[in-house]
Formats: sequence, C-alpha cells, structure tokens
Amino acid sequence: MAKIFDYITEELQKFIAAQNLFFVASAPLSPTGHVNLSPKGLGGFRVLSPHRVGYLDLTGSGNETSAHLLENGRITFMFCAFQEPAGILRLYGRGYVIIPSSPDWEALYPLFPEIPGARQIIIADIDRVQTSCGFGVPLYEYQGQRETLVKWAHGKGKKGLKKYHEQKNMVSIDGLVTPLNREEER
Repeated sequence: MAKIFDYITEELQKFIAAQNLFFVASAPLSPTGHVNLSPKGLGGFRVLSPHRVGYLDLTGSGNETSAHLLENGRITFMFCAFQEPAGILRLYGRGYVIIPSSPDWEALYPLFPEIPGARQIIIADIDRVQTSCGFGVPLYEYQGQRETLVKWAHGKGKKGLKKYHEQKNMVSIDGLVTPLNREEER
C-alpha cells in the first residue's frame, strides 16, 4: 500500500543510504519523445535537505536526463530494496543541472565522492515522497560496484572526456540540447 510523505524523513534517508542502486526517470514534453530511465550507482546520491536531493552525474553514452531537465524540469527517482525488508521509495520533483562552470559547482561538488568522469550535478526539489511495499521486487545479493566506468574515465583524462562530451553528450536522442552544449558556447 502506497504512503505519501510531506518530506524525506530521517527513516527514508536511512533507506536511501542503504541502497547501492537507484533509478532516475525523465521525459521530454513531446508526446513522441523518448522516456528515459537510467540506473545509477557508485554512491553519488545525496539528500541535501528534507525537500532537496542531488547526485553526481558521471559521463555516459547519452545525456538524456540533463536535456529533459533543461527543457521541462520533471524528474523522478526510485529506490528499491533488493534485500529484506522489502520497500520502494519514489521521489518526484523538479530538477536542474549544475555544470562545472556554474557558480554553484564549487559549493556543491565537495558534497559528493570524487569520481573520475563527473560531468555535472543533478539537483531536484522534491514535491512528492511516496513509498510502496516492494513485495514484487526479487531478492538480490550485492557484490560491489563495477569499476569499469571509473577506469574508463580515468584513462580518458580531462581532454579525452571533453572530446567525448562533445561527441556524445551535447544533444539528446530527441534533439534537445543539454547544459553541456551551452557550456561549450562560452
């Protein structure tokens, strides 16, 4: 049974901290655009206040969430327990992107782990907090975080990552520009 909260309680913050994986969903305004759903790990999620969260977004093959947030701001996070006790937590809100050239970067970046390949910080103001049972989620045993992305980003170096961003992260699959695209215009 779903339960609605006015904010992210301390108990829910503990639930978030115990999860090694979360999912981020966003979508463009276009009815023919693609809904994006991305799994995230590596410990980069933070509860910044009872109504604000953020995560360190790492370089990836696309940049859909960033483009969608720039267009319309809608974002949903989902955490689900893969061990007992069962539970699902969804955070609904309006998000925005902090890129390294942003004035807010210096204040926010130290709140997150230092991980090679960090391209931006996603911040969301949460207006709905909802839990549900999670009884349909299977049990899985956590083995650890993959090191592949971190090693890849470290091997690319700053110049290689910048070139990769230029090639893969400036425009969404639906043709929406990302904040990284705007940073390059400066």
